[in-house]
Amino acid sequence: MLRATMPCEEAVAQLQAFDTIIDVRSPAEFALDHLPGAVNCPVLDDQQRALVGTMHKTDSAFAAKRHGAALVARNIALHLERELADKPRQWRPLVYCWRGGQRSGAMVHVLSAIGWPARQLEGGYRAFRRHVVADLEALPRRFRLRIVCGPTGSGKSRLLRHLANCGAQVLDLEELAHHRGSVLGALPMPQPSQKAFETQLWWAMRALDPRRPVFAESESRKVGQLRLPDALIEHMRASDCVQLQLPVDARVRLLRDEYAHFEADGAALMRQLDCLVALHGRARVEGWKRLAAEHRWDEMVRRLLDEHYDPAYQRSINRNFQGAAGAVQLMLGSEAEADFARAAAALAAD
Repeated sequence: MLRATMPCEEAVAQLQAFDTIIDVRSPAEFALDHLPGAVNCPVLDDQQRALVGTMHKTDSAFAAKRHGAALVARNIALHLERELADKPRQWRPLVYCWRGGQRSGAMVHVLSAIGWPARQLEGGYRAFRRHVVADLEALPRRFRLRIVCGPTGSGKSRLLRHLANCGAQVLDLEELAHHRGSVLGALPMPQPSQKAFETQLWWAMRALDPRRPVFAESESRKVGQLRLPDALIEHMRASDCVQLQLPVDARVRLLRDEYAHFEADGAALMRQLDCLVALHGRARVEGWKRLAAEHRWDEMVRRLLDEHYDPAYQRSINRNFQGAAGAVQLMLGSEAEADFARAAAALAAD
C-alpha cells in the first residue's frame, strides 16, 4: 500500500515526477512563496483561516476545529468540482501545507479515498524552506562561475541573454529579482518576496551542470530590495571575470532603450533620483532632474554615468571582485544585438 506521506528530501528529488504540486495554504501564504510549479487550491482562504485562528483563541480549540472542518470539507469539494474535475485515474499529486499537518492531510485523505496516488509532503512548506536555505549554502561552490563585469550601460544583461541563446549556462540574478540592480534599476513589475526569490534561485541553480561554466553578472549583495545568499556572493567575488567594454555613446543609447519606462513616467524617475540626494547633494540631483524635465535624455544619461555610475563602479569592482584586475577584456563597437550575439558566441566557445 502506498504510504501517504513523503519525506522532504525524497519529494524534492522527485518534484518533476509529480503531475501536479498542490499548495493548500491560503492565497496570502502562497503569494509569499511556494514550491516551484505549485498551484494553489486553498482548503481555507485568508479570511477563513483568520476566523478559525480567532475562534481557537477566543472560544475553544474544539469549536475552531469543528468550524474549520466544515470549511475545509466545502472547499475541497469545490476544488474537486473545478480544478481537479478532469484529472485521470493515474494522476499523481504532491500536496503540502505549512507544516504537513491537518490542511494537507485532509486533502490527501479525500484524494486517496477517490483512488488517486496522492502524497503528502512531510513537514510541509516549512521543511521545504529549510531544505532550500541549506542547499543555497552548498550549491554555489559546485560551479565554476565566470562573472561578467563592466560599468553601467555596457550591456551585461544583454550579453547574458545572448550567452543563453547560444547554449551557455547563465544565472541571470537580475531577471530572477525583477530589478536591474542600481538605484534606477526598478522595473514596472514588482520584485518577488525574499523567500520566493531564494526559491527561484535555488530552482535555477539545481538545473545547472557543474561540469560546464556558469556566466553571471557582477552584483552587489542586494539586487533592489533582495539580498543574495552569502555563499553565492562570496563565490562570485572569488571567481574569474570578463570585462565588458562599450563606447560611451553606445552605453547612453542602450540605457535609454532599457530604461524607457522612466522616460514615459517622469514622476517615477524623479522619485528615484531623489534617492541620490544624500550621496550627491540637492544641487547636483536637481541638475539631473532639470535635464529630464526638458527631455534632454542623452545629456542626462551621460551626466549620470560621469558623475554617479562610473565613479561608483570604479570604487567597487576591484575591491569586491578578485578576478577583475586580470579579467578577459571583451570590447564591443556598438550596442547592436548582432555585436552582442557574436561576442557571446565567441565567449561561449572559449
